[in-house]
Amino acid sequence: MTNDRIEAKWIDLFAEVFARCKVAEGDVCAVLSESQSRALNVQLAELALARLGAKPFHVIVPTPRQSAPVPIRSTGASVALTGMDPALQALAASTFVADCTVEGLMHAQELPRILKGGARVLYISNEHPEALERLAPSSADEQQVRAAMRVLRGAQRMTVTSPAGTDLDIRVEGARVGGVWGYTEKPGTLSHWPGGLCLCFPQAGSVNGTLVLAPGDLNLTFKRYVESPVRLSVEADYVTRIDGSSLDAELMREYFAAWGDREAYAVSHVGWGMNPRARWDALVMYDRGDVNGTEQRAFAGNFLYSTGANEVAGRYTLGHFDLPFRHCTLRLDDRTIVEDGRLLSEALA
Repeated sequence: MTNDRIEAKWIDLFAEVFARCKVAEGDVCAVLSESQSRALNVQLAELALARLGAKPFHVIVPTPRQSAPVPIRSTGASVALTGMDPALQALAASTFVADCTVEGLMHAQELPRILKGGARVLYISNEHPEALERLAPSSADEQQVRAAMRVLRGAQRMTVTSPAGTDLDIRVEGARVGGVWGYTEKPGTLSHWPGGLCLCFPQAGSVNGTLVLAPGDLNLTFKRYVESPVRLSVEADYVTRIDGSSLDAELMREYFAAWGDREAYAVSHVGWGMNPRARWDALVMYDRGDVNGTEQRAFAGNFLYSTGANEVAGRYTLGHFDLPFRHCTLRLDDRTIVEDGRLLSEALA
């Protein structure tokens, strides 16, 4: 779509976002990448850190051999650092880590060791810089997401309904609540860019009901808009039925089954998008190799349902679906947060 050329405006952009992460002159900062990382973003990260007066160095590892039975996309669980203890030590000792791995460290098993060392980690989503440019974070994003997290932490139950037939009941009491606004200032924390999400990882046995993917909803593992309805039955966290005669339904059934792992059918996290600049329709403008779908997870008013790994429930798997739903109504106890796909900011005051 656009040329992979270093642009001065993108160096400026990366530097602005890193400055929001409190990168300062003299900080020793790591740029983590793998052999299949987007080279343009790796170069921009280095140049931006240098522009801020930091001392960047690179940790580059070979992209591991494919071990899964199906292609893996957008899991947030990079395995590039598996068995790389010296690399982990270098990252943990850094002030800041620009994570340019393909899948990201959000759900990687090695992440706690890195954060324990005090590093601030920012995953730069595997997007073309043109998408990152439109979705540069702001302090207003942080304030809104923090307000949503406070409301979610105080809730006991989330209910989600839609005209298409979604009717989901989720116990959120005791869930681990998270939020992402596109940068992080606190040592020992991680964020990702683009941001604009509030979510939680429910405890085991917390999710029951029906999910209906309607035309225009997204399956981000496939980087594909749903064109025909797909009905998912969820019992005690697990998808137990996938109903539909369309290609969309058949693709989901085949991908789920390919893992041969019951945990791939279980809920990972649930939440809603909060980024007013993110667009659900932007996916049509990019080649699949240029986009990771993070924007579509974050567009304001979507309900995001994800399957796969959930440490709170004691589950780990590489099988993963991210499913943003439009036109849902989401309530926390008796408070409406999203109404027919429209985020009610006043509900978070």
